[in-house]
Amino acid sequence: MRHFDLVIIGSGSGNSILDERFADQRVAIVEKGVFGGTCLNVGCIPTKMFVHTADVAAAPASGARLGVDAHLDGVRWTDVRDRIFGRIDPISEGGRRWRAEENANVTVFAGTARFVGPRTLDTGTGETITADRFVLAAGSRPVVPDVADLESVGYHTSDTIMRLDALPPRLTILGSGFVAAEFAHVFSSFGVRVTLIARSDLLLRREDREVAQRFTRLASEKWDVRLSHKAVRAERVDGVVRLHLEGPQGSVSVDGEELLVAVGRTPNSDLLDLAAAGVELHPDGRVVVDEHQRTSAAGVYALGDISNEHQLKHVANHEARVVQHNLLHPDEPIAADHRHVPAAVFTSPQIASVGLTEEQAAERGVRYVVGSQAYASIAYGWAMEDTTGFAKVLADPGTGEILGAHVIGPQAPTVIQPLIQAMSFGQDARSVARGQYWIHPGMPEVVENALLNLPLEY
Repeated sequence: MRHFDLVIIGSGSGNSILDERFADQRVAIVEKGVFGGTCLNVGCIPTKMFVHTADVAAAPASGARLGVDAHLDGVRWTDVRDRIFGRIDPISEGGRRWRAEENANVTVFAGTARFVGPRTLDTGTGETITADRFVLAAGSRPVVPDVADLESVGYHTSDTIMRLDALPPRLTILGSGFVAAEFAHVFSSFGVRVTLIARSDLLLRREDREVAQRFTRLASEKWDVRLSHKAVRAERVDGVVRLHLEGPQGSVSVDGEELLVAVGRTPNSDLLDLAAAGVELHPDGRVVVDEHQRTSAAGVYALGDISNEHQLKHVANHEARVVQHNLLHPDEPIAADHRHVPAAVFTSPQIASVGLTEEQAAERGVRYVVGSQAYASIAYGWAMEDTTGFAKVLADPGTGEILGAHVIGPQAPTVIQPLIQAMSFGQDARSVARGQYWIHPGMPEVVENALLNLPLEY
């Protein structure tokens, strides 16, 4: 039984832990799927390459209101797909090969790992190994809901939908979160008729309610959105997937040549037999960690989707840096900072958020005021003829502490960044608004004016 100094389960953000400072350690990486993790292969990177292409495809339709008559001749789907994965697949394979062949101290196991005892791991390749320290970075996978006969009809998840051989005439998307919203934008921009099935009365219901309401209204103008509908059965009829739903008006069905299931993701902790390692789990399957990313088992750390609730690459990367430091300096550990975690939805319109929503502030009894500004009321908003976007900021009226921010509109993930910075460094709303120049006319002016519109008391 081979013994290692360090074993990392997962090749996404966990792989980034290793640098020259680990060269004198015997390290193993165990990966059950494609090397590089979710973000590189089936998440952030390919999806945003599709999103940008979709934005280009959708642009001609918006030209008329600006006096520009343009049209889309077509989308060469296989060219789009092959351009994207023609870049990503070699990066994944190159990363695996580099770790396996050019890092003399690193051994790569291609298998599904599971613990068979404390610090003892079956690599899924026929070899069991032991180690002094472990890092659990095995990520998450798409949830498959309990819908009768779903397995028999053939469906896609975010792991497979981007590799279709052809664009379908119709796509049914089961789900109402960010994955569903982004793929609805992509495929509808490419000319596919999209039906979106939501169990709740809103799309993106985890966003600030005002933002979710605005997005739901706009989405309903572009796609066939079925709110408050539950999928109960699936069947394949003459090559079409028919989804049977229960809704406010009773039983209905929707047809589509393809079905995308996008109802969320679940941590891969259940695949690892963590009880055998003495690792404690939350009721939802996430690994319990302390502020230093340590689990309940000595010498075992965890990071990313398997342990945090955010399921965001920038959070996993931050946690990987924390774990890296703590592995190298166990007597001087640093803590992860999850105070102000931002998120974005790259749909149309784009959405970005950080901190408390109004609903969360009210539930927690936090005193707050709101400042809002419409894109339509700033100069660049006029230039774009944008009539739907806005930014809102929540702040403590007495101190100006920024409690949360929410943007829906063009380039929202970029526009919100000054507010993330202000929250992270403790800058109050008035200082942020008046303590710097804001380029005129630029889109960040929507943030400047939202800050100035806060009814502060100090």
